[in-house]
Amino acid sequence: MLKGPSLPLLRVATPIIFVLSLLLFSVPSAFAATHATTQATMVGPMANYLAVGDSLAYGYQPNLNYSHGYADDFYANLKSHGATSYANMACPGETTTSMINGGCTYSVLRKYVYTGSQLNAAISYLRSHAGTVSPVTLDIGANDMLHDINTSTCTISSTWDSDLATMDANLTQVILPKLTAAMTVNGQRSGDLLLMNYYDPYQNICPTMVSYSQEINQHLAADASGYATVVDVFTPFGGAATPNPNTCNYTWMCSIFKDIHATSTGYSVMANAFEQTAGY
Repeated sequence: MLKGPSLPLLRVATPIIFVLSLLLFSVPSAFAATHATTQATMVGPMANYLAVGDSLAYGYQPNLNYSHGYADDFYANLKSHGATSYANMACPGETTTSMINGGCTYSVLRKYVYTGSQLNAAISYLRSHAGTVSPVTLDIGANDMLHDINTSTCTISSTWDSDLATMDANLTQVILPKLTAAMTVNGQRSGDLLLMNYYDPYQNICPTMVSYSQEINQHLAADASGYATVVDVFTPFGGAATPNPNTCNYTWMCSIFKDIHATSTGYSVMANAFEQTAGY
């Protein structure tokens, strides 16, 4: 079993990562103006809840507590609305590309056993439980940008824009449309798809980089257009102000682990954001 310090947020092999906001900064206006951020109409909860994504969806904590993630907390709430089944397919370290093609770095840690890619497993699950899965929660994309971030120098690499474009393409051309299609029964959307944005655990270390976090989350919000409702966790985690007073309580950054994953308290804040956005 991997020790906590070697499993940072979203990408599990290096200590460089950031998480992102939904604010409208650093994105060309033409890009932002042509995209909405919400699913038109909420379907509501059903018997089955499916969680997909990376280490936050998985519920990773460096103290090896993997049972108090936001998906676990959200499911506890969903049970009061009639949910009876919960499948968490998330894989720590997942990128949009590995979600499509397979090869997640830490697939050994998966809570839900499946073969092939996470996307194909999710589609198979949705089809085999047609019309009975809602919501589907997703957080993905930050690992795509991981290698562009240097928290020692608080700078980004020259491949930033091209990696953003890859993330956008994977989400808008493959992941979101395929999930949406699998959630469509007889021409009608049969469940709610909720796409989470990200908090920024490094904003107190690299406050000048918050704008890049905001840019990524704005891309995620734009990519969600017509497919998913965006769940904003950046704001309840403290927003863009630095220093962020919530970082030490909501993440493990100030602990002996120096880890950017959420604490149980932080995951509870995320779950509440899902509940408030979904309205159930």
